[in-house]
Amino acid sequence: MSAISTHVLNTSSGKAAANVGVRLLESNREIGRGSTDANGRCASLLPAGAELAAGVYRLIFDVQLIFPEGFYPEVSVVFLVRDPAAHYHIPLLISPFGYTTYRGT
Repeated sequence: MSAISTHVLNTSSGKAAANVGVRLLESNREIGRGSTDANGRCASLLPAGAELAAGVYRLIFDVQLIFPEGFYPEVSVVFLVRDPAAHYHIPLLISPFGYTTYRGT
């Protein structure tokens, strides 16, 4: 499993959000990308062999495909990695007109 993972849930349907594109950026430079599986999970965002460093990271979720009439075409979550040895799981709960995120386990 990658040092950074995510999980996207569609709160309007109560189901996992599959096929959501996710990009990982470090200092505004893309370092990884993927998409959520049938369970809404994206477990491998860092390239194989890449090491996490302390710093500011951003996950960009392309949610327009699951909510074409929604308000948010994409959601950007910026977070700080203080301990490069730790695992960072950042879930996204999304609906057509709102979202929330938190640091998971």
